[in-house]
This record gives sequence, C-alpha cells and structure tokens, in this order.
Amino acid sequence: MSKTIIYHNPRCSKSRESLALLEDKGEELEIIKYLENTPSKDELKNLLKMLKMDSAQELMRKKEDIYKELNLKDEKDEEKLLDAMLANPKLIERPIVVKNNKAVIGRPPSLVVEL
Repeated sequence: MSKTIIYHNPRCSKSRESLALLEDKGEELEIIKYLENTPSKDELKNLLKMLKMDSAQELMRKKEDIYKELNLKDEKDEEKLLDAMLANPKLIERPIVVKNNKAVIGRPPSLVVEL
C-alpha cells in the first residue's frame, strides 16, 4: 500500500478534519507541515498537474490578506504566482492530499476519502 501524503496546516480546521479522516481509515501517512517545509517550485508544479489545475491561481487562497497585498488577482505569469506561494506558503490552498500520483484538496474533507 502506498503512503498517503498530506500537506497539512495544524491551525486549519479543514486540514485537521482531513487528517482525522485519513487516520480513521488507517492510512499510512506522511504529514508535511507545508508552512514550515514549503514545497519546492517543482513540487508545486507537480501538485498542480496531479490536481488537474491549469493555473497556480487555482491553488491559491484568495481570501488571504497577502493575496490582496501582492495584487495577485490579475497576475497571469505562472512563475510569479509560484514564487509568491514559495515566499508566502500560507497562500497555498489546504489541505492537499496525494496518493498514487493523484491529488485532491480536502475541501470538503470528505474528498480525501475518495482518493
């Protein structure tokens, strides 16, 4: 059985709920606290592919103050968007759960069980 990876923020209720659902299922987990261990640009690109997202915009938390401060709403340059997430990991939507080269965002948390 392959390990399930969760990009986790312990302060986020959806992230905690998703983690609890995975633990209840008995999944073998690798927990990445992405605010402390930010994924590399290549990892972010790979997550976007696995999530079937066309733009880094789709992976961003648009309600974060930093999103507005950096004026990212109309940014189309993927590299700039990825750099913004690397510099400000709280911009990354959460939780992201990866298993068998597929990924989902646990919003709602029940989505992680379908993976």
